Amino acid sequence: MLDFFKIGNVESQTNATGVTVILAEDGAVGGVSVRGSAPATRETDLLKSENAVDKVNAVFLSGGSAFGLESASGIVQYLAEKGVGYATSAMPVPIVCGACLYDLDYKNSGFPDKTLGYKACQNAKPNNFENGNVGAGCGATVGKVLGSLSASKGGLGVATFAFDDGVEMCAIVAVNAFGDIYDFRNGQKVSGATIGGKSIDIIDLLNYDRKMLQSLGKNTTIGCILTNAKLTKCEANKLADIAHDGYAMTIKPAHTMVDGDAIFALASGEVEGDFMKISCYAPTLMAKAVLNAFGK
Repeated sequence: MLDFFKIGNVESQTNATGVTVILAEDGAVGGVSVRGSAPATRETDLLKSENAVDKVNAVFLSGGSAFGLESASGIVQYLAEKGVGYATSAMPVPIVCGACLYDLDYKNSGFPDKTLGYKACQNAKPNNFENGNVGAGCGATVGKVLGSLSASKGGLGVATFAFDDGVEMCAIVAVNAFGDIYDFRNGQKVSGATIGGKSIDIIDLLNYDRKMLQSLGKNTTIGCILTNAKLTKCEANKLADIAHDGYAMTIKPAHTMVDGDAIFALASGEVEGDFMKISCYAPTLMAKAVLNAFGK
């Protein structure tokens, strides 16, 4: 399943944060869609359809808010040592894109650095579909309408699917949302805001009395859609954009002013595929990945 890509996770137990990296050492067509209003990202402008570079060597998902962008330097170093990257007259330049979530107020206030980014690459291997309290999901929490007072543990979720025509897909997501998590299949709340062990509804609370809210905190759900299909750069960007519907299916509310929600897309181009079919299934696959972060 998607052997072209290598996935690596690493965590800092001391700082309760981590990194998830998806390596495409031979280059994959990349796209991105950022819908949250508080993003911490790297090289997203490069992925715009009108810009020159269309192959990506790695996408990373990291904790640590903007501090976590340092982890990309370790990923760049790892790829540079292997001679991987965009060809220039001097040397190959690794194309590394990614995003960070805010987990600085979960346990200790640490962040993934260059060393952790490098180690995530060392841990990367095909078919590494770990779920739960790993990688970028290590410090993730959800339901933060009252900050850490109401928060429940989030995590990393992965879901895969293979069509009969040979097209394979994978959704990877670090769920660290302001909102609550719902099962789109039955409408039941899976995880989210609580007070004194009792579940509360974020929308109802926001409508009831904004004055009681101590802090809306900082959040962000970040993910990536992988496929072995042949996609253009424009299609990869569209795929990332459509996959955000998976957030809306499971996270309520999603894409808020205090979330930096982002989704990347990577296509290895190994098989012909029907983009209509791929794009239509992407939201459901991403929604399943969100739920898998909670063992659902």
